[in-house]
Amino acid sequence: MSETLFNWPVRIYYEDTDAGGIVYNANYLKYMERARTEWLRSLGVEQDILLEQGVAFVVRKVELDMLRPARFNDALTVTVTVKKLKRASIVFEQEILDDAGLSLVRGTVLIACVQIAYMKPFAIPEPLMGVLSGAC
Repeated sequence: MSETLFNWPVRIYYEDTDAGGIVYNANYLKYMERARTEWLRSLGVEQDILLEQGVAFVVRKVELDMLRPARFNDALTVTVTVKKLKRASIVFEQEILDDAGLSLVRGTVLIACVQIAYMKPFAIPEPLMGVLSGAC
């Protein structure tokens, strides 16, 4: 599980930047979240349906390496790669690339599956695990 599974385009808007026109650091996490959501959607998995079933994916741990800044009006690509799929969690490697393919941000994100009522780790439901395993 190490090749890039999914790419999601992101355009940097004025609202994403600070006074100097550079992307505010917390926004990189938003772009990565959107890419993971769109990856799931591309597999036919809608998170609102999971929520109705009492299941959610929550961020447990994030490690980011900020290499270069993104700026207003840049066209970026956010990648999603599953590094490890476990019984109740997924480890993603993600990267944000500029339009020349240069890496701006690299990150590892640990996502836990939880039962919403208790906010405790919960095994990824079998049908969903089958979809995720098949995509990796």
